[in-house]
Amino acid sequence: MPFAERGGALRGALDVATGAYPAFLFGGSIAGAVPVFHFHEVSRAWLEPRLQYLADNHYRTLTADEIARFVIDGVSPGDRAVGLTFDDAWASVWTVAAPLLRRFNQRAIVFAIPNRVPDAAAVRPAINPEESSPIEQHEGPAFATWPELRAMQESGVADVQSHTRSHAMMFSDPGVVDFVTPDYARESILNHPVIADVQGATLDADALGAPLYVRRSRMSDARRFLHDAAVSDRCRAHVARNGGRAFFDRPGWREDLARLAQSSTGQFEDGQAGAAVIRQELGEGRAMLNEQLKTNTVKHVALPWGIAGDVARRAVADTGHVTAYAERPLRRRIVRAGDDRHGLMRLNGRFLTCLPGQSGRQWFFNTVR
Repeated sequence: MPFAERGGALRGALDVATGAYPAFLFGGSIAGAVPVFHFHEVSRAWLEPRLQYLADNHYRTLTADEIARFVIDGVSPGDRAVGLTFDDAWASVWTVAAPLLRRFNQRAIVFAIPNRVPDAAAVRPAINPEESSPIEQHEGPAFATWPELRAMQESGVADVQSHTRSHAMMFSDPGVVDFVTPDYARESILNHPVIADVQGATLDADALGAPLYVRRSRMSDARRFLHDAAVSDRCRAHVARNGGRAFFDRPGWREDLARLAQSSTGQFEDGQAGAAVIRQELGEGRAMLNEQLKTNTVKHVALPWGIAGDVARRAVADTGHVTAYAERPLRRRIVRAGDDRHGLMRLNGRFLTCLPGQSGRQWFFNTVR
């Protein structure tokens, strides 16, 4: 896997050493720049003090269009302006984040995945920020529903934009690296790879015994490996005949499956076909959101896991996206006028309290622990 797609401690150390992290994390200012923070699932206990910090220090939160005007046209949003982005549109963006954003008169950019957004007859209950001990557990789908996204968009608390059509992960190498075990169910569903013969369907946790190959984002430049479904079926059948979940308590189970999978064959997807799917992921993701939200404002995208290969970067422009948020090694993790509009960099939301301000400002090394 290319270093540009790797995260973790090594990449973080390189970012620090090369000055990729902005000066405000070490006590400096944000003059002439806009920090954009990304979040995923959140709890009230974690998010509320960060939004309180923004309010106490008079920060203004921006829409995707306002950030684009700054980057492309140089229109300054002011000295204390930040972007708050919530990737994936997990249910907590509705049950927790939206009420807190309203309380502090702030708004967020929500990057939603339309293929994964469920419909519903009504919105779910959300926390009441005035209650001291609200119940945060939510029932129902893992992601915010269409009624919830529409309500956030219409109220102005959220600027809903695209996170591609399906946030797809794919196999990219013929070598078997693991198998679907009961532990696979603990992985994020967004890490489950697309099944070769069913567009959009993923390899789920009930496929016990199925071989796993190297996985990479569909937005990378990797060619998708179309694995041999017959080998997968053979491994799954072996597990089912020999105890199902209990099979993985037996010594030597991995060697058993490895022998069954050693004759695995497959083929790589044609490059042109792969490029077409990337364009579909981008173009249809945007179109589906605009249609479901009854708007034409969806024109910005965050690439899943921040990964954008050269094919995806060209497709972002070809599909009419004004800006894209994507990782590039050695780039500054802050947004400035004139930056590459299709490679805007963000910071983890835990760094938000490093922003200049009074009462509780932290430095970089206090937030990475």
